[in-house]
Amino acid sequence: MKVLQAMGGAEYGGAEAFFIRLVAGLHRAGLEQRAVIGRNAKRAEILRSEGLKTVELSFGGIFDLRTRPALKNQIKTFGPDIVLSWMSRAARLCPRGNFIHVGRLGGYYDPKYYRSCDHLIGNTEDIADYLRKEGWPADRVHYLPNFVADRRAEPTDRGELFTPPGAPLLLAMGRLHDDKAFDVLLEALPRIPNAYLWLAGEGPLRGQLEKQAERLAVKPRVRFLGWREDTEALLAACDVFVCPSRIEPLGNVVIEAWAQSVPVVAADSLGPGKLVEHMKTGMLTPVDDARSLAQTIRYVLAEDGVRENIAEEGRTAYEEHFTEASVIGQYLDFFQRIIALKGAM
Repeated sequence: MKVLQAMGGAEYGGAEAFFIRLVAGLHRAGLEQRAVIGRNAKRAEILRSEGLKTVELSFGGIFDLRTRPALKNQIKTFGPDIVLSWMSRAARLCPRGNFIHVGRLGGYYDPKYYRSCDHLIGNTEDIADYLRKEGWPADRVHYLPNFVADRRAEPTDRGELFTPPGAPLLLAMGRLHDDKAFDVLLEALPRIPNAYLWLAGEGPLRGQLEKQAERLAVKPRVRFLGWREDTEALLAACDVFVCPSRIEPLGNVVIEAWAQSVPVVAADSLGPGKLVEHMKTGMLTPVDDARSLAQTIRYVLAEDGVRENIAEEGRTAYEEHFTEASVIGQYLDFFQRIIALKGAM
């Protein structure tokens, strides 16, 4: 069985990070693959270090006349049984051929971009339901979750980030974009006395968020870390992980916190709201409600046993549903099933 994985992708992002994890995990499981990605030297280096044949193409806009024939050539020379295209651009540029074309969606994207696909994957059950409601046949829509690695690391040294050792420490991660609602978290911070916030991420709103922190007089307690690769170490150092997103189809960051046994407070947006069982595997607050977010964080920090209990239940949820072994097994079973289905037709 041979699978070609195609993704244009942004410089940073949750889907891009999971692409690397999934392709590498499938490779370790013995699947023969080729990765075709948008030009990104760091991503290509990581994949090649895992032993994967990796090809970089432009994956540009409407005036990109090179990527489609180049992708077609990669498919022709590799001869995959399955082409798995990530997000709409790769799906649109994928040619037709003697292979099974699978599109993977990590959000509520317009199905018109996936018309050439034979099957679709949603990484949440709700996305899969959305695709069926949009008219896709139920037997061609599949739910396959994400996973995060079960790795531990030494906590990031608070002193290196000028954070007092005894201060309550909040961590948030993600692209600095309006969807992530880090502005709401900053609005909450004045109501959480003495707490420090590490904000790991990069994006177009960084300058705006820094100015907001100054205006709210919390800038001395906020550390803008930029994009970080040491997720496990950051999580090991914090007291509470916060996901304040307005729009979050899945919430990979919640699963990452669970894997590290870190208590989670999340806004009740679609993805985290489906993942988190309130008062058990985490705490949910209304979207765009800074006052409620602050009140919930204060409760988790102050109430005896709450942090420990929700951290333990979150870790259990991770072990039951989101480990590498479980998800890789589901992908391999899915690939074998659709190949068998094609052979039976």
